[in-house]
Amino acid sequence: MYQQQNQQILTEEDLASTVLADLKRVVREYATAATESTCPDMRQLFTKLMNNTLTAQGQLYQAMQQSNMYTASSPALRQELDKQAQEYKQTQQKTKQFLQQNLGNQPQSMYVPAGQHQSGQSSHQPHFM
Repeated sequence: MYQQQNQQILTEEDLASTVLADLKRVVREYATAATESTCPDMRQLFTKLMNNTLTAQGQLYQAMQQSNMYTASSPALRQELDKQAQEYKQTQQKTKQFLQQNLGNQPQSMYVPAGQHQSGQSSHQPHFM
């Protein structure tokens, strides 16, 4: 417990929950910055920051769960997960068809990650905008 002049301010659980919420928010903001960035180096920077923040968020979540400060929501039903996966695949297919119809033979990516050559040889997967 954190105290100031014999007054309780925040419990450890409240403090950890606040930090966890902030880490979740920062992940969303880095993801937005990465997807809106037109500069490959900035996109790579925001992606790295997002991944580092995701790691910190996961570590804090695990510590909170082990200390009984956080309980995850009940597990989703398998059929609900399957339904969501099927909807995602349908949306992905529709998007792919839309791009093929509207872009034709043009490149489907406006962004080429740093280190990716014209030949497409790279260990990195391309990121689409």
